[in-house]
Amino acid sequence: MSKDHNRSLLELLYHVSREVATALDLRTVLQRVLYAALDNVGGERGSIVVMDDHGKPLDSIIVHGRRIQGDTTRQLRITVERGLAGWVVRNKKPALVFDTSNDKRWLHRPDDAVKKSGAKSALCVPLMAREEIVGVLTLVHPVPNTFDRKHLELMQAIADQTGIAILNARLYTESQRQARVMTALAEGAATINASLEIEDVFQRVLNQTIQALRVETVALALEEPDSGDFLFHAATGAQAGSILGKRVPKGEGIIAKVVSDRRGVVIPALKVDNPFAKPQFFADTYSQGVVMAPIQVHDKIIGVIEAINPTAGEFDPDALLVMTGIGSLAGTTIQNARYFEEVAKTRLRYYELFHNNIEPILITDWDGKILEANRQVLSLSKYHAKSIREMRIEDIHMISWDDVGEGFDYLRYDPSNSYEAVFYTKEGNQIPVEVYVRSVYFGKEEALQWTFLDISERKALDALRNDMASMIYHDLRSPLANVVSSLDILDSLLEEKDEAVETVLTIASNATGRMQRLISSLLDINRLEAGHEIVTQDGASPSKLIHEAFEAVVPAIESRCQKIRISIPENLPNIWVDSDMITRVLINLLENASKFTPEAGNIEMGAKANGNSVELWVSDDGIGISPEKRVAIFEKFTRGKTKASGFGIGLAFCRLAINKHGGRIWVDEKHGKGTRFNINLPIDKNNKEGNQHAIT
Repeated sequence: MSKDHNRSLLELLYHVSREVATALDLRTVLQRVLYAALDNVGGERGSIVVMDDHGKPLDSIIVHGRRIQGDTTRQLRITVERGLAGWVVRNKKPALVFDTSNDKRWLHRPDDAVKKSGAKSALCVPLMAREEIVGVLTLVHPVPNTFDRKHLELMQAIADQTGIAILNARLYTESQRQARVMTALAEGAATINASLEIEDVFQRVLNQTIQALRVETVALALEEPDSGDFLFHAATGAQAGSILGKRVPKGEGIIAKVVSDRRGVVIPALKVDNPFAKPQFFADTYSQGVVMAPIQVHDKIIGVIEAINPTAGEFDPDALLVMTGIGSLAGTTIQNARYFEEVAKTRLRYYELFHNNIEPILITDWDGKILEANRQVLSLSKYHAKSIREMRIEDIHMISWDDVGEGFDYLRYDPSNSYEAVFYTKEGNQIPVEVYVRSVYFGKEEALQWTFLDISERKALDALRNDMASMIYHDLRSPLANVVSSLDILDSLLEEKDEAVETVLTIASNATGRMQRLISSLLDINRLEAGHEIVTQDGASPSKLIHEAFEAVVPAIESRCQKIRISIPENLPNIWVDSDMITRVLINLLENASKFTPEAGNIEMGAKANGNSVELWVSDDGIGISPEKRVAIFEKFTRGKTKASGFGIGLAFCRLAINKHGGRIWVDEKHGKGTRFNINLPIDKNNKEGNQHAIT
């Protein structure tokens, strides 16, 4: 090769290098490289296909004469797949074609027919950078055998000089594209997230999409929870009126493809025999191009957003990426707006329930300042709404600090509590109330809700019951004592007793005994509720107490043909109790067991050591007590079985008596059929052992 030729080649390469080095825009670089090749190598037309990192066509340019042709990527993608350029890419070697009509690597087109352009000569070389193909450069001459090895060497030299420049331009273009996408998404995020009103969110999403993609119309559809159909809730642009409110049935149209593929789709010409077009669009909606993306929240598709008819005639390559990003942003914001709407509805419903509640309710902050009062509070207190909001909770009722703690500290750990108090009215009246207080959210702040239940009628009824109980044990106690004494005297006066008289006297004695125990229990309930201490405690044998209770109840048990079993171990320690009171507790439990056990049923009494206490029990195989009533039955005037006779004071007396002894009484949840009452009572302080033995 001559020095002149080398000098010319170096000058050419220098010129080409300077041309491409002064530009970073990919299209500009491709155009300059192609012009340089055509001017210095020759040919009628040429093309460059730019490849991405995965070997897929990314961009392209075709020059015919000095004219740049548009919309060439699809045409050249086929060439890369099946033509000469594809062979060069796969083999990473240049190709020289003397006659295209005789080379199988050439992809023949209708234009290559003899009567048209006919056979040609072609050169095709890889564009390399960092040992990777970044593109393919092809030149075509209309006359066969025009190109030779020298042309190929010159072509390769140009390719070697421009490969890195094309790579840099591609990377720069990609970075610019990513910057545009990120800018569009950042602006979209700032705009879309600026509101939580659902209709405003819809409009912001639509406006941002139109601005980012420059399209004629944008619409947004959400999935209907029940049917799975997609309903267009919002649309903006030239054809918005023909889309808004339309419904697309589940599984139809472009929406079905987007949902099933879980990704967006671009359709450049929707009305040109597209299989997804007909079920999707409506007769009065013209669409020459559509891009659609899913609206997702946590991998769940809740809707779609679509843009119709780009103003530039075709969609930008980044349209789908931008649309997908907006869909993701829209999904989160729409979901938040829905939650906000639900919270707003719930809050409105709460205010309606709050003000229309039949019970008086107040809201205070944690300092006790009244923030809100419902209509019932105003009616009950006679205060005006403005006046009551200037008051504190202690101005309305006497707070039980023992229940809520100083500064309401207990409510910070136990969020609800209740106690009895009096409610103060503006006129100075005091109304007995049950107070229920719990922590709630009032707006965005934590607060306390106070509910007042008027218990005036209950208090009056309690007073009536107490008056009746007082009448019973004061007005009946003395006459009953006279009856008992008379029966004892009558029994001693009768020298010759027949069996009938003995039976009558026994029945009368048992009946008066039950009446005396009932009156004593009423008296004890009043004393224990008043806080009186038990002053007659002493060491007592559990066995003796159990047998005394058994002897008192055995006539009733035998009359019902019931079987009773007593189980007491040897050397059981004494317990520190008021013997008469605990005996009456056991009698009450035995009478209950007999009452609620069918004839010929089984009853058991027993005792066992349990640490520092002795556990006594009475069990039966009767009808049992439902779980929800196992606590309430220990309340005064409460009965576990509604059809049973009695005043409902027996178990209330048992609870008060056992608790006052420092013990505990409860219904055993693990017991099978029937009911078992367990009692724990403290061992005798002197730790004396009772004279007991096992009994069955």
